[in-house]
Order: sequence, then C-alpha cells, then structure tokens
Amino acid sequence: MEPSHEKSPSDFLNHIIGRPVLVKLNSGVDYRGILACLDGYMNIALEQTEEYVNGELKNKYGDAFVRGNNVLYISSLKQ
Repeated sequence: MEPSHEKSPSDFLNHIIGRPVLVKLNSGVDYRGILACLDGYMNIALEQTEEYVNGELKNKYGDAFVRGNNVLYISSLKQ
C-alpha cells in the first residue's frame, strides 16, 4: 500500500465509490449515502441518501443527485 501522501484526490474518490460518504454542501446541509458515481465537475450520485440539516435527519431519499457546484467537501464514512 502506498503512503497516503502519494495519493491524488482522484485516487481517493475512485477508492470510495460504493462506500458510505458524507457530502457537505455550501449551504451547510449534509447528505449521507453510498457514493454511486461522480464526474470531473464533482456532480455526485448517491444511493440510500439521508439529508441532515443542523445535524438532524430531515429526509430520506432512494437515489439523489448533487450538483458539483453546491459541494463544499466529500468525506468517507466508516462502514
């Protein structure tokens, strides 16, 4: 396994496809779900999606699409 400092952001993103992630939007809303896919513009497709506002679960969606320009960051969650 390579040391983590040699991994690129695209390596990280490819590694977390199919895994649980947290997507934080510029608005402060969080989406948690399974990362289905994403593109070079950070457009993100999630499965089993939950929407959190101020840490409180607001909605559950099957599949969701998040437009990349709304994304502040994406983080991997422990399974």
